Amino acid sequence: MFLTMSLPVAIIQFETPPENVMARVGEQHQWFVAATGLGPDDYLVVRPDLGEALPNPASLSAAILSGSWAMVTDHAEWSERSAAWIRSAMDHQLPLLGVCYGHQLMAYALGGVVDDNPRGWEGGLQQVTRHADCAGDPLLTILPAQFSAWLSHRQSVLQPPEGARVIASSALDDCQIVRYSPQALSVQFHPEFTLEIMTACLQASEQGDVPVWPLRLLQAFCQQYHSADKRAASL
Repeated sequence: MFLTMSLPVAIIQFETPPENVMARVGEQHQWFVAATGLGPDDYLVVRPDLGEALPNPASLSAAILSGSWAMVTDHAEWSERSAAWIRSAMDHQLPLLGVCYGHQLMAYALGGVVDDNPRGWEGGLQQVTRHADCAGDPLLTILPAQFSAWLSHRQSVLQPPEGARVIASSALDDCQIVRYSPQALSVQFHPEFTLEIMTACLQASEQGDVPVWPLRLLQAFCQQYHSADKRAASL
């Protein structure tokens, strides 16, 4: 059979970190590449905030939606355009993983409610509880019932979209993981963060164990969808 190139994973980056953070640890797409081990030919970076067009979902194996220092409720032009793209990607059944801002934007785009968390800002190393009703989920069953994760956010998903399933929660946020379809989910925590990134974002040292389960979830997402696309391309 004729061999074709595998499709890339799109890392959709929403703006850049503050200059002092970027000088220390780089920017969002670099964090995801380091965490997942994606090679140079395995991904493409898209910057809708710079006016770049979002790719045709049919040209991708999956997409990761990054965090941001912006707020979904600001309704920036690039954010609203990205929300419309999310709806199109869902129609195409493209595997999607939203992270922090990307999590909130996915929920908003699909009919949920996002706003300032009435319980306050959630940051640093926190405990996340996985709900028992994710049995059979190919990604989420790798998570233990409780695990630690890096968090840094003021806004939250206050109401998930109709039909979405909330899979995990924390003391300050009821929607830590939301599953929208067999191919699409989002997480409020940062699976791509290292201690160095978290410390740079908080501008203060955080103590505690490095959270491994969020990282394994991120890596499993890429392995499930991008690796499967590579295998199909080689047949």
